[in-house]
Amino acid sequence: MKLNSLHVLLTYRCNYECDHCFVWGSPWQSGVFTLTQLEDVFQQALALGTITEFYFEGGETFVYYPVLLKAVKRAHALGFATGIVTNGYWATSEEDARAWLEPLADAGLDQIEISNDAFHGATTVPPSQHIATQVASQLGLHSGLISLEPPQQAREENGRGLPVVGGDVMFRGRAAVKLTEGLPRHPWNSFTTCPYENLADPGRVHLDPFGYLHLCQGIAMGNVWERPLRDIVHTYHPQTHPIVKDLLAGGPTQLIKTHQLDHDDSYVDACHLCYTARETLRERFADVLAPDQMYGVT
Repeated sequence: MKLNSLHVLLTYRCNYECDHCFVWGSPWQSGVFTLTQLEDVFQQALALGTITEFYFEGGETFVYYPVLLKAVKRAHALGFATGIVTNGYWATSEEDARAWLEPLADAGLDQIEISNDAFHGATTVPPSQHIATQVASQLGLHSGLISLEPPQQAREENGRGLPVVGGDVMFRGRAAVKLTEGLPRHPWNSFTTCPYENLADPGRVHLDPFGYLHLCQGIAMGNVWERPLRDIVHTYHPQTHPIVKDLLAGGPTQLIKTHQLDHDDSYVDACHLCYTARETLRERFADVLAPDQMYGVT
């Protein structure tokens, strides 16, 4: 396993409460990295020796802007590439957007991606017309838009192991609860693979403020506050992980079979079935299916 990218969930808190959010971000969520914890993570990444990139996500990263700014500056100083995902609520004018972005550009930020779609109460615009991307371009930052369409069907099974940067909603997190009603469904026993994440050998994982290292949102491979990142990565065996082993053997369907879970006859997609099954299994695997925030508990 060669891990090269850490996507840091800087906080679970967000100024929005979008129905499609993987991590149940909202104004009422708790959990944010301290600067001391971030320094610990940077040092653990250096000790691992394969990490080349830090992406800062949320929740909403700009809610804790001073922490974000220092995190980007420190990561850059240590030689890591840096990126940010944000909903761009702060880009209310070109002047304001520059006030937010210029210090980040000076701190060494490489890339910024803006979530801009109807879920955020925003009118979707082309990248060239979004204030934040215009100012980012002026400052020499790479930028892009993440724009998801209201769901009419399940996401096509492509881009395995890659971040979602557009197109259809994936039905994990709040989306599995809020957005599946009325959509076409398929038999529960048809979901025999995990089509979206490379659980056996991920190149990137997410790390949250509680130390959980997520193979997929809500499936932890370990906790960096309990064991060093290097140890977690070097001792990770997907065939013995209590959740991953079933997902690799037969997808979410296998989770149902192995643990003899009650289930509906049909689901929208593999994520929908997987998330629903994991909610049921949380009491059995509390240290793996964590934290509460990933399952909508505030």
